[in-house]
Amino acid sequence: MFPLIQRCCLNTPFKLQKLTGPSLLLYGKNKTSWSSLALRLQRDARPLSTSQSLKPASVYTTKLQAFHTSLPVFKKKTPAESEAESHKSLESLKDCPKPVLYLSLGGLIPFVAVPLALAVQGTYCPQLAFAQVAYGAVTASFLGGMRWGFALPENSPAKPDWLNMANGTVPPLLACQALLFKDVTQGAVMLVLALGIALHYDISLLPTYPRWFKVLRVVGTTVMILSLLATVALKAFLEGEQSDDRKIWQNTNK
Repeated sequence: MFPLIQRCCLNTPFKLQKLTGPSLLLYGKNKTSWSSLALRLQRDARPLSTSQSLKPASVYTTKLQAFHTSLPVFKKKTPAESEAESHKSLESLKDCPKPVLYLSLGGLIPFVAVPLALAVQGTYCPQLAFAQVAYGAVTASFLGGMRWGFALPENSPAKPDWLNMANGTVPPLLACQALLFKDVTQGAVMLVLALGIALHYDISLLPTYPRWFKVLRVVGTTVMILSLLATVALKAFLEGEQSDDRKIWQNTNK
């Protein structure tokens, strides 16, 4: 349409030789105005594809695909991948030195022995439960001191700064608080917190530990926490049974 307007404007029916004086001047003005109007319309009516503000549809398609593509870190692992990683972690225990492996597993015996003894006896023994809490407090203090021993050597990747030294004192402080509770349940819960914090320090804050040591720490902490929780559960269950038996015995003697 716009080329047609331009053609009509440029091919005006006026004849220059027949115009004289004011008519010639008016014709020159009209011809100039019509030509400028046609050029302006032609410039404004450029195709949309040449506009700088518009982009091809393929660019927007690529951006949408990139926006909807999930990042690799957020993708859920399949059960096969999780099983393979767990199997690889357990295989790393083969690299663990034998003294470290045997002494670590032997140190778990007092934790496991207490709930087993309570379950076999069928009665709650406060002395055994307190012994487990005391042994757990010593273990948590040992794990905190181990962090100090790792950071103090000159060539150690963990520097003896405020963060490492303060984190090494947190488990002993929580362990001491666990011994001050009169109720064994509260002490066991405090120990679970201390052991969990120590494990977080060793796994997350000190990545230079060997892989076999991290796996050993996870296994050992899991056994210790489950043993403490088992003692707490047996305490509540056995004390409830003992109180019921006592009430029955008192009612029969009346």
